Amino acid sequence: MTAPDHTTSKATTAEVAREIAIEQAHVDLVHAELAKAQARAGLVEADGLARGRTDRTGDVRDEELTGLFERDALVFNAARRRSTLDTQYEGLVFGRLDLDHALGREGAAPDRETRYIGRLGVRDDDYEPLVVDWRAPAAAAFYRATPVEPMDVLRRRVLRCKGPDVVGVEDDLMVAEAPDDLVVVGDGALLAALTRSRGAQMRDIVATIQRHQDEAIRASARGVTEITGGPGTGKTVVALHRAAYLLYSDRRRFESGGILVVGPSSAYTAYIERVLPSLGEESVTLRSLGDVVDGVTAVRLDPPAVAATKGSLRIRRLLARAAADSPPGAPKQFRAFVNGKAVRVDTPALDRIRSQVLRGHQRNNAAKAVRAQLAEAAWASVREGDRAEFMDRFEDHLEVDTFLEQWWPQVDPREVLLWLADPALARRHGQGALAAQECDDFAASMQVALETGTWSVADAALVDDLAARLGTVQDAPAEERGFYEIEELDDVSQFGVAEVRATRQGGDGTLARTSRTAPTDPRERLLLGRVEGPGEYAHVLVDEAQDLSPMQWRMLGRRGRYSSWTVVGDAAQASWPDAAEAGRAREEAFGTQGRRLFHMDTNYRNAREIFDYAAEVVRASVPDADIPQAVRETGVQPVDAVVPDGSWRQAATDAVEALLGEVEGSVAVVTPTRHASTLAGLADLDDRVVVIDPMSTKGLEYDATVIVDPDEITAESPGGIRVLYVALTRAAHRMTVLRPA
Repeated sequence: MTAPDHTTSKATTAEVAREIAIEQAHVDLVHAELAKAQARAGLVEADGLARGRTDRTGDVRDEELTGLFERDALVFNAARRRSTLDTQYEGLVFGRLDLDHALGREGAAPDRETRYIGRLGVRDDDYEPLVVDWRAPAAAAFYRATPVEPMDVLRRRVLRCKGPDVVGVEDDLMVAEAPDDLVVVGDGALLAALTRSRGAQMRDIVATIQRHQDEAIRASARGVTEITGGPGTGKTVVALHRAAYLLYSDRRRFESGGILVVGPSSAYTAYIERVLPSLGEESVTLRSLGDVVDGVTAVRLDPPAVAATKGSLRIRRLLARAAADSPPGAPKQFRAFVNGKAVRVDTPALDRIRSQVLRGHQRNNAAKAVRAQLAEAAWASVREGDRAEFMDRFEDHLEVDTFLEQWWPQVDPREVLLWLADPALARRHGQGALAAQECDDFAASMQVALETGTWSVADAALVDDLAARLGTVQDAPAEERGFYEIEELDDVSQFGVAEVRATRQGGDGTLARTSRTAPTDPRERLLLGRVEGPGEYAHVLVDEAQDLSPMQWRMLGRRGRYSSWTVVGDAAQASWPDAAEAGRAREEAFGTQGRRLFHMDTNYRNAREIFDYAAEVVRASVPDADIPQAVRETGVQPVDAVVPDGSWRQAATDAVEALLGEVEGSVAVVTPTRHASTLAGLADLDDRVVVIDPMSTKGLEYDATVIVDPDEITAESPGGIRVLYVALTRAAHRMTVLRPA
């Protein structure tokens, strides 16, 4: 949205200085009131700590327990309030509305009001509002007022602050002509914001939210809210502001139930992690697709063909068979002497027991059922003597314990996935669901995991599927473990972070602590931590949703069974090849909830020259791509250069150095795998430079980019030209494209 035409002349330098001084006086007042609030919160915290104290020794009385509860409640809430107040947000007060509630009523006397908008609400000693929280209904006009529908707003002003200091103001006039007492400064807040340089992390847009964006932010919390639009339309940041708004509007529901925000990569989560805290919210769980599952942290990407196999629902048949199989090396039959009788249970009988138990139980929750079925099979092989006596002896038999530990152990879902590094096993379990080559490629990918000690992003959804089949690994009952096995120490400050365990030391009963910072064995690294149940959230927010595989949608669906959803995406940027299969899995995750759609059609990120270049590339292969309108021009066309053989590093270095002189912010070198090792050192040229692969650029933006070998990016990427389109739309101000000769 651009500023409306008006007849007010441009403000003079003296007028601008006077307006800044007026705003500075109000901001100073707000910060003074904030200091009082901090002091009050400190007193409440001190009062809380004083409660529940007693000089008595011995048992705690009921009234003292009540005091302890009150103390904890007071300290928790006071500390939380102090944390909110102590956080130095950029621009605590960022907006001002000058309203006339008589606007549009002919002959009515002016009814003027000034209303300041900020990141959290602040009141004075008389409980009069000094700042209105941006999420409050009273702030809605700041985002929704237009010259066509001014909502009583005469002037909307954005304050640019550096810490507590006002350094500039930008105005939008909502009426044809400003009243005599209103000075209009600048060319509009949005245009000023769009020309700012990009940094290493995403900034919030709370001061420049446009009307159509605000409608998506404040949409009903129920059901599924979909936000679509092409590159640079602000989908991601609108969705994050929506998360902050939901927490404000229904804190009890969304803070207790939790909000899960899922992005495509760890680079993405690092980029956006500042946005919600800057809006006053720190209670959101932020995960990339590779670490949604506890116990799995993944950034490595599989080759496109392998990722397609792992993401397809066909893989579930392989996983189901693996989850039901015996561990490698497990015994094939059970033999023992029980109550003086030779017992033998052969493979067919064991297979029947396994099949029968798994029809009604998760594997890790079936220990008792398995033991009971094995006892019945053992008795069937004997049928001599007293049955009750036989069963009693069987229950306590050490050989039974030993056999079950090997044949039916508690199984970590990550271990089951690693079993499939055996090509023969992968082929056996994948028969009828996957082609032989797909099975071999899958096994090879598991071998890569074992060699490198790293999971791929696609593996996380497979682990989650197996965990749902197997159930949570059950700890042995405490009475079955020794004292020193139960005692685990967590003093990470003294003994390291990976493992601290008490062990027996000699015969004197003293303890020795062992410590290590990280396992060196790749397999141990893969099995660090513990895979827990999925947990459920009150709201799930998914960004770059067009890239999710069906298996990833199932992974998120387990966490959102009772959730409302916010889903952000653009089909033209999709890297998942089978949209129909993913769509079915996505609808299953959403269930029968109602849907609402918000479409963003204005590109605020890219200069028009850059976006026109990118749009021409994608239209050639995706004629129905959702192409937004870029609103800003720089007058500088992208550079398209040919690189002689063997000169990639020099050409990229020259391009980066030129761009560093033209922009103030970040410069990204987007390179395919073929050139990654050659160009990795470019990040050392300047701390503003990053070298990154095309898939990891999803959701990110930079001041300038160097796009290396676009044909190779297309060839190696799972989404082909769509991924190149993503790379070409990351730059805000400048772009250089390097092609082979």
